[in-house]
Amino acid sequence: MNDIEILAPVGGEQQLIAAVASGADAVYLGTKGFNARSQAANFDDSSLMQAVSYCHARGVKVAVTVNTLVKDGELEKLMALIESIAEAGPDAVILQDLAVAKLFRECCPDIPRHASTQMSIHNSAGAEEMRSLGFSRVILARELTLKEIKEISRTTDIELEVFVHGALCMGISGMCYLSSMIGGRSGNRGRCAQPCRLDFRCEGRDYALSLKDMSHISHISQLKEAGVASLKIEGRMKRPEYVAAAVDACKKALAGERYDIKTLEDVFSRSGFTDGYLTGKRDLTMFGRRTQEDEKRSAKSLSRLRQLYGSEYSRISIDFKLELDEESAKLTVSDGVNTVTEEGQAPTVSPGHPLTEEMARKSLYKTGSTPYLPGEFLFSSRSDLMLSISAVNSMRRNALNKLTEVRSKIKPYSFEKISLKEFSGKREAPKTAKIRLRFENSQQIPPDAEEYERIILPIEQIRKAPGLIKRFGESLVGELPALAWPSNEAKIQRLLEQLKEMGLKRCLAENIYGINMAKKAGIRVIGGSGLNIINSISLSEYEEMGLEDATVSFELSLSKIKALNGSIPIGIVAYGFLPLMRFRACPINSCENCGGKGIMTDRTGRNFKIICHEKQYSSLHNSDVLYIADKNLKELDFITLFFTDENISQCGDIIKAYENSEKATFERTGGLYFREIE
Repeated sequence: MNDIEILAPVGGEQQLIAAVASGADAVYLGTKGFNARSQAANFDDSSLMQAVSYCHARGVKVAVTVNTLVKDGELEKLMALIESIAEAGPDAVILQDLAVAKLFRECCPDIPRHASTQMSIHNSAGAEEMRSLGFSRVILARELTLKEIKEISRTTDIELEVFVHGALCMGISGMCYLSSMIGGRSGNRGRCAQPCRLDFRCEGRDYALSLKDMSHISHISQLKEAGVASLKIEGRMKRPEYVAAAVDACKKALAGERYDIKTLEDVFSRSGFTDGYLTGKRDLTMFGRRTQEDEKRSAKSLSRLRQLYGSEYSRISIDFKLELDEESAKLTVSDGVNTVTEEGQAPTVSPGHPLTEEMARKSLYKTGSTPYLPGEFLFSSRSDLMLSISAVNSMRRNALNKLTEVRSKIKPYSFEKISLKEFSGKREAPKTAKIRLRFENSQQIPPDAEEYERIILPIEQIRKAPGLIKRFGESLVGELPALAWPSNEAKIQRLLEQLKEMGLKRCLAENIYGINMAKKAGIRVIGGSGLNIINSISLSEYEEMGLEDATVSFELSLSKIKALNGSIPIGIVAYGFLPLMRFRACPINSCENCGGKGIMTDRTGRNFKIICHEKQYSSLHNSDVLYIADKNLKELDFITLFFTDENISQCGDIIKAYENSEKATFERTGGLYFREIE
């Protein structure tokens, strides 16, 4: 069985020291731009290079996060960042945006690319698609069970990284738009304001969107058996004491030793921890929030936790070879890759007081305050040669300093800047946008729906009403679920293939797994807004992957959408109660009686709809309806009217309103189309 790494979060210099000194095998950290924790201290070009040097000297790997969505106007700045990262020589980069992945692939092909949890990879199809794109590792969604992780490991050929400790977002990472819609700060761009931690009420319960922190440390041995390559600790915004405590607990659990869960609770928790996702016990005990008592415990625990990272952690095995003759003393030290030598003073002839092998070994093995562990020792000397212990100690110190210097040396990647001109033009846009209709169920479809370009319906609804395939022909599109957990993945693949045999021509993918499924089924595929396309390069990349057209992210302003360059048709969601979150831990938690719907109320009294999707996941929808029929929607190829719980009459009225560009007579929102997100 391969070794498994403990991957620690680093938000700044002190967290870096804590992570390395407490025994982390690898760290992940962000630069001053384009990372999902923009509020952390992070690292500039110089400190990034220093951090990589510091870690590599101590046998610790470094992954740099570039895991946000990027706008067209930021691509040149991104290119400069990629060059800086290449010069620093880290071990991997963690990415979300396919545009960022393409630029790394073209400019710096040798650096390993890891798919961020922001890409919402949660099944084998998604993991396999990332492998085909050249990623060497995927960071899986936090919501998976142990059984599901095992299944992904069994059926894919790509490294898997899983979270084992830290904060849990209510929404699936990469699928949450609550912060951007409420306050203009996008979680997909590293600016999340965490509105979910505020008081949302559901079914009489307060803070119904706030989950406890996860802790899967007690399951580490099972995760290792499942084939996981990396155990990730969340927390780049946390203190160094938190980092050290979490790493120490993981090290102990991995070694089969007991660790103190109370220490972890003391340093940071939200009324305790949960392992509900990993065990599959998703219930109300998963919910919790940070209390004053939690904060008091944390304050008391900090000083005693600093001892966990007060000295060097010795992890690098080294071999010594000491050779003495009448003219010289030479010490050779090797870590298996790098070898250094140190010349010392010449020994003296002293038959009565020679330097013995045991004396030399004892001196050389004093490596306690260094990153090194003594391994093999070879000794060559005459029985009458004497060298003082202080001289041996000096040789050891000098040799280890030389070795550290060699190990610290930056090994940059080659970098070649590419031209962005092919992505900087403007697409040829039509004068009017065609109307597409997306329904939650077939009962919403008006009798005259045939005249519209596309009718989009969940594939499960098409299964229940197969006559729709004949009725709408080429116009019908089967919407794949936004989430297809491994326990349901094969069923969805089979259904897609069956519908294709029945005559369905197209499906819509809200997640990258859907593109993989469409390829396997041999069916055409279009992209939904959930693919988070906000720049021209990612649009081009998705075209290369087989998309016929794409709905651009509703986090991008309308002016920037119209300026996108690409050769496939693009459109927007122009009406609807937008899905702001998708989650697996349902806050209603009453599947038998809820009827598939619920209401979440914020502290101002606004109501947000909850819709359950085939008991696989739920979505939280905006309190205000998106309505922009009276706005300039020219230069778009299509607009989609996204119906959720409207009845057939309401659907018909909205469709007519968009045909006639009518102004709203009700409270509405323009979404993010007329403002810029951070």
